[in-house]
Amino acid sequence: MADSSKKMQIVFASAECAPFVKTGGLGDVAGSLPAALVRAGAEVIVMVPKYATIKDEYKSQMQHFSDFYVSLGWRSEYCGLEKLEHDGVTYMFIDNERYFARDYPYGFFDDGERFAFFSKAITESLQHLPEGFECDILHCNDWQTALAPVFLREFYQGLPLYDRVKTVFSIHNVAFQGQFSDTVMEDILGVAHIPAAASQLRCDACSINYMLGALRYADAITTVSPTYASEIQTPEFGEGLDGVLRERSYALQGILNGIDVAGFDPATDKRIAANYTVEDRSGKAVCKAKLQEELGLEVRDDRPLMVMVTRLTRQKGMDLVMYALDRILAGGVQVAVLGTGDRDYEDGLRYFQDKYPGTMAARIEFDPALSQRMYAAADMFLMPSKFEPCGLSQIIAMRYGTLPIVRETGGLKDTVIPYNEFTGEGTGFSFSNFNGDEMGDAVFRAARLFWDNRDVWNQLVTQAMSQDFSWTRSADKYLDLYFFMHPEIERPAAVADEPEVVAKKAEAEPEVVAKPEPKAETVVEAPAAAEETKAEEKPVEAESEVKVEAAPEAEDKPTAKPAATKTTTRKTTARKATTAKAAATKTAAAKTTAAKATTTRKRTTAAAKKAAEVKADTAEAQPAAKAPAKTAAKMTTATKSTAAKRATATKATATKATATKAAPKAAAKLAAKVEETPAESKAEATVEGKPAAKMTTRKRTTTAKKTTAKDATPQAEAKPESAKESTVSTAAPAEKKAPSKKTSVRKATATRKRR
Repeated sequence: MADSSKKMQIVFASAECAPFVKTGGLGDVAGSLPAALVRAGAEVIVMVPKYATIKDEYKSQMQHFSDFYVSLGWRSEYCGLEKLEHDGVTYMFIDNERYFARDYPYGFFDDGERFAFFSKAITESLQHLPEGFECDILHCNDWQTALAPVFLREFYQGLPLYDRVKTVFSIHNVAFQGQFSDTVMEDILGVAHIPAAASQLRCDACSINYMLGALRYADAITTVSPTYASEIQTPEFGEGLDGVLRERSYALQGILNGIDVAGFDPATDKRIAANYTVEDRSGKAVCKAKLQEELGLEVRDDRPLMVMVTRLTRQKGMDLVMYALDRILAGGVQVAVLGTGDRDYEDGLRYFQDKYPGTMAARIEFDPALSQRMYAAADMFLMPSKFEPCGLSQIIAMRYGTLPIVRETGGLKDTVIPYNEFTGEGTGFSFSNFNGDEMGDAVFRAARLFWDNRDVWNQLVTQAMSQDFSWTRSADKYLDLYFFMHPEIERPAAVADEPEVVAKKAEAEPEVVAKPEPKAETVVEAPAAAEETKAEEKPVEAESEVKVEAAPEAEDKPTAKPAATKTTTRKTTARKATTAKAAATKTAAAKTTAAKATTTRKRTTAAAKKAAEVKADTAEAQPAAKAPAKTAAKMTTATKSTAAKRATATKATATKATATKAAPKAAAKLAAKVEETPAESKAEATVEGKPAAKMTTRKRTTTAKKTTAKDATPQAEAKPESAKESTVSTAAPAEKKAPSKKTSVRKATATRKRR
């Protein structure tokens, strides 16, 4: 049974976390997702190494919470827990100066040992958390924490405190896996004597892979976008781990990252030259002019400004940029690039800056403040990555009204909607292949739209700025996973329904609820009569729309038994009508046209009288509400179109005629539909207007039938229509039928003469 009093308690482990330490997207995720989970009602403790690079203002706020020793191979290492409350989230910093008191988080010869200690300290510290906090979910991120699920299973499984812990491992970039010599397996990890662990960590004859261990030991695996989750299961993107990812695909899902929408808000950002909103973007023009002046570019608002804020590596598509940059700059597009990376790319950007002064600007540095000014000032943001797990730059660019130009891969494909010139939809521009010419074409598609159709361009900017990339939606997805793994914990009602689900329900309601309102009232007022009415009504509708109406109604009410019954009735009635029509066709060849005309006149007169009676009965029953079935027919007539009104009159006639019949005649009644007596079914099936049935059987009519029915059929088809219209227009039926009577006699005489 679900426990409604317990909150979901999560330990979120990451090697970096903004604002304390950040080198890439992982720091942004660890700095934003836990806060969103707390707002959604969970309790979260974030575990981060206590690096020497953390600012003193944060170190001064830390309180020593606990300390203990962690066994690492033959070592016994000190571990301190330093507690800090920041923006509603509890942070526990793992303190060990020998491993973490360094100038930079990564890139040292003993990284394998450093982060093996971090993973072991995470699992050990689960028994040293604040009172009342019992970890339900241990959420680990990237290779630096990948050994925690391994240690948890091999060294702590079976202990009461650890039995309830479920592990989630998130891949932020599968290219960085933590591969080390297999000598660390015994010397540091202490698992060489455990065959299961030793075999599952090994990636080749002399190496082990930390991430491989997490993929095999974690209860659930996530990555940072749905498309990337699919891509890493292929050899092209899997970096050697595609095989195990395919094996565990049932446990793998992609959840798109978000951004801190409060921190990245052009309306309040103090780092940019002028603030602006989606409704009033005049400040963006000010930002553009200021940046052009700052970077030494020509201050012109008629030239599109395209920027890049990136690491200068092949993964980020710098090969394509170097190939196409000459063409782009010569074509009149201003370009500004901010970043550091491979020396070849840095030198190449400096070359183009010298070749195109006033058009090209290269800033080979790391400057977060300048990056914000570039996001706010630019018209376009170029991100042609070879692969991109999620990417935050394109999301930030859209937030600031800068249209991204991206390659369709990973999170870029999931977040940027390519511009469609026919529908006007889109939030940016994209290209498919890792090709410099395709990238250049995409840039000039954007530039031409900027030059030639500024109204459409502005609409795209509005659409881009209106996208919702908040962490709230991502946090809901993670909570779905957490609560799935712990079904005994009841999810709070306040966060039970995601915004997407609510929206879908709202969209679905008009189709499912509003449509059958009249029928719902019939069921409430007279359940017994409703079944009979429904059995009669649906075949009548099937007369004109047997093939068109049946399928949509079945889709609208997939689980409703009455709907299924109605659909079956339509099909049965249609088959019976076809059989009766065929039989009547054969019989009609031997009968005279005069007999048919006589039958038609009788049927028309009877139908007209009954329609008039039903009209009168309905008018009397309306105030008193004594005849539920007729009331339902009246309500339906008032709300439907003229065609539906005609069908309602026929339904009412069928219901009234059926009421006087005995139960054994029910089957014959369905086949005859609206006929007065079963004996007349065959004769009147030929005359009565049933477009759907006639479309099916008319092809099988004999030559004799065509000759005798050519003159009579239009007359016969017109009569039921007149009878139906009499209910709506209340015109004198006799005045309309008199000329039809004479015409029928003349045509009958002409037919006898021809014979």
